[in-house]
Amino acid sequence: MKALVLHRQAPIGSHPLRLEERELRAPGPGEVAIAVSACGICHTDLHIVEGDLAPPRLPLVPGHQVVGRLAARPPGVTTPALGARVGVGWLAANCGRCEACRAGRENLCEAARFTGFHLDGGFAEQLVVPAVACHALPDALDDLHAAPLLCAGIIGYRALRLSGVERGGRLGLVGFGASAHLTLQVARHQGLQVAVISRREAQRRHALALGADWAGEFGAQPPWPLDGLINFTPAGGTVAPALALLRPGGVQALAGIHMSPITELPYRLLYGERALRSVANFTAQDARELLALAAAIPLRPDVQAYPLTDANEALADLAAGALRGAGVLELRGRDEILLTLTDGAGGA
Repeated sequence: MKALVLHRQAPIGSHPLRLEERELRAPGPGEVAIAVSACGICHTDLHIVEGDLAPPRLPLVPGHQVVGRLAARPPGVTTPALGARVGVGWLAANCGRCEACRAGRENLCEAARFTGFHLDGGFAEQLVVPAVACHALPDALDDLHAAPLLCAGIIGYRALRLSGVERGGRLGLVGFGASAHLTLQVARHQGLQVAVISRREAQRRHALALGADWAGEFGAQPPWPLDGLINFTPAGGTVAPALALLRPGGVQALAGIHMSPITELPYRLLYGERALRSVANFTAQDARELLALAAAIPLRPDVQAYPLTDANEALADLAAGALRGAGVLELRGRDEILLTLTDGAGGA
């Protein structure tokens, strides 16, 4: 199979991902093999490639917003069915035994393993993951448009919930990329007023086109104090100014897995029972709820597609803020995958 492999972390401009031919790995106990049709790109992928996050091993295949069809499973794994369309997100496995797991907070499991970080991910024609990592996808969205739901959508949904903004409230979104453009649609569906803050004019126009009530650049003041705010940027310098936009008691949720150091934070900005909280991974319940909402709203991801061979270019565009919505690597269509399965790539 073809895969984009990271051997050494380096700036994305040096094209550190290398296209290689790899052996197909048979799934082991509790695992399944998935023939990949699409894989979204994410800032987390960029952080892994460039060295902001240190994966446990190299070489590594990144990618954790994966859509495909189940191609093989060993005896003892009964679901999903062979040929079923499934999605795989960032959280691939957890211990199931610790206090966090028993409380339904497996996103905080210290033994959690992540797709495209501990396990080879979806920048490849096939991947092997635990069967429990697979999620059923809404039929309303094709593979290309379903892929961004599996991290950008779910993380944005969890961040929205942790921001504490209730129906009729006022939400701020700082930064407007793949996750924010989906979160805005969920927030509008829930009856929230939404203000978007972005340094790029094109992203502000995009937000307004999707129904934002107001959009402005950094330093501009929304027309009303915010009940809660989600910060999607990896820039720690945005945290203090964003706190100043919150009403007393408001929450700023930090949605990224990586952020540069937070600059000096005057206590007066936090005073008034304002709160900062991080957003860590997601739970299976988050995934079920967001995917059901995606069909009900319905969510309409804006997608820019790239072939697998252009993964370096796609991540470079992400780094430059040149994407409108979400970038997705498109590998092959449904008919091509089903033909592959029919020809005998599937397992028991």
